[in-house]
Amino acid sequence: MAIWLARLALDRWRHFEKCKVGEGADSQPLALITETAHGPRVDAVNDAGREEGAAPGMMLADARTLCPQLQVAVSDPAGDLAFLERLAVWAQRWGPWSAVDAPDGLLVDVTAVAHLFGGEQRLLEDVHARFEQQGLAMRAAIAPTAGAAWALAHYGSERTILGADDDGLVRLSALPVASLRLDSDVLLVLRRLGLKRLGDLAELGRDAVQRRFRNRRSPSANPLVRMDQLLGRVPEPLLPVIATEMPLVQRRLMEPIRHRPLLDHVVADLAGDMARALEGRGEGARRLELGLWRVDGDVALRQLELAAPTRDAEHIVRLFATRLDSVDAGFGIEMVRLRAAWSEPLDLAQADLEAAAESHGTSLAACIDRLTVRLGETAVRRPVPRGSHLPERSQAWAPPLEPEPSSQEQFAFHSRPLKILDHPEQIAVLYASPDGYPKRFRWRGAVHEVTRVEGPERIAPEWWRERGNARLRDYYRIEDGEGRRYWIYRAGLADDGRGGMPDWFLQGMFA
Repeated sequence: MAIWLARLALDRWRHFEKCKVGEGADSQPLALITETAHGPRVDAVNDAGREEGAAPGMMLADARTLCPQLQVAVSDPAGDLAFLERLAVWAQRWGPWSAVDAPDGLLVDVTAVAHLFGGEQRLLEDVHARFEQQGLAMRAAIAPTAGAAWALAHYGSERTILGADDDGLVRLSALPVASLRLDSDVLLVLRRLGLKRLGDLAELGRDAVQRRFRNRRSPSANPLVRMDQLLGRVPEPLLPVIATEMPLVQRRLMEPIRHRPLLDHVVADLAGDMARALEGRGEGARRLELGLWRVDGDVALRQLELAAPTRDAEHIVRLFATRLDSVDAGFGIEMVRLRAAWSEPLDLAQADLEAAAESHGTSLAACIDRLTVRLGETAVRRPVPRGSHLPERSQAWAPPLEPEPSSQEQFAFHSRPLKILDHPEQIAVLYASPDGYPKRFRWRGAVHEVTRVEGPERIAPEWWRERGNARLRDYYRIEDGEGRRYWIYRAGLADDGRGGMPDWFLQGMFA
């Protein structure tokens, strides 16, 4: 069964924003917009806006020329996708699994379950009734394949059912070629060839279509693959949505609280409840979200990102103690909720040494968590090697306790300086010949005489990242008259044909 939510963005906006703009929002022309390089573009328009001439795809300036009273709101594709994923879980009431058909559709497996609703027609009626209760406009269709159901939901008559015994090609031949879920450039080619319906495509023959699209590997770029999926000749794998229940504990207080000691006591109780909930699942929390609901309806959220999975209630309370200093209780807090937004498996029994360290609060993970809360999420990091032979790309910063990269991603380099500049700094070099050793260089206003030179070490550009005119590098380890050692390189050669004379840069310093 395919479900098409043609007005998903607008329906979701009306769902969550009507309370802010009033009940008369539907009667006012409204458009959801996205900022682009050329100005705001209209993504969706309600019925009142369409009647005035506004349409999706227009620039906002053009739409307001036709409809001066057009109201706008910012489009939220990420929020729409999250809402669609929640709908996919909710839609599993009609089948054992469901999948998201981005950006505005769902696919539900209803194989051998229609009799539970009194038949397929009754099933579709139940689907329409429940979506209508939610205030969501939709179209649905049932067919033996996902492709056929999608085509009927988008371009067929309302509440269409295609049986397994029906001749699918005959029933679907009147549908437009757009029902094959093809890319826009492929649809343009088909229309220029005069192929407007699925029946026209079938009459043309596979050989003629194959010659035109034989180099197209993607299903959305090959009409034959989509046609075979629609008729069930080749499988179409789908990714089902799996509902994940995050541990959540909360306290609804008999009377609102305003003082910090009482709030700390409630948080300690919730931390203990969360520890027991995580222990029952054999997991530890990596991200915790604490929500504080005030009497006036305002919600204060505080979040913790942990270096390693944990379910130590005392450790959680200590970390949240710093985050609660800025909480304004207002007229009082009436509900407190703690949720583990991210959890990982954690053994029920820990090693004695680590358990003792945790009891004294001196474990590495606990220390990192305290430093992160005090200094900030990006202040505690460690360098890790990356798969690149260019020095500035050979390492990156990672969370402190993330696992080490595999040995295949590490490279054995020559000796490198302990300190590498974030960006190589250009220097002026005096040399005997364009390809010779440097004799003297100027860096940051000071002149340095070169007494020792080791090199060069040649490093070629990364051809899969750089442009074709990227120049190779010759690195030198040099020492000046005062014993200071530097790592410099010459970018390019004098006769490489990729620019003028080579430039020199200083990239690192040895201890």
